[in-house]
Amino acid sequence: MTFWENVDEELKFLGMERKELGKKAGFPESYISKGISRKSCPQADLAIKIASVLEVSVEYLVNGSEGINSVKNYDEEQNQLRLYRKHSEIIKKCEELSSEKEKLLVDFLDKFAK
Repeated sequence: MTFWENVDEELKFLGMERKELGKKAGFPESYISKGISRKSCPQADLAIKIASVLEVSVEYLVNGSEGINSVKNYDEEQNQLRLYRKHSEIIKKCEELSSEKEKLLVDFLDKFAK
């Protein structure tokens, strides 16, 4: 995948719009569409800003991985981090539950998922 395709994947995962990313990173929303059509990468300073907003590395956006020096379980850790960001509000509410209510919720979710 290209840099911008990886950006779009991260945006989708985070539930963030291109416009919001552009605003936070300092570029117009149309810049992403142009980058995709041109199959180009942004300049380094903008790539760093984008990666920062998305909370991933530039290397990840460029080639979809963290490189050779990454931890063995990086993919799993990255997936867990994304899941946490996606479901953080639910997790916070669960942390406030008593152990009895937590067990009831887990039982309910088990039955609901079937």
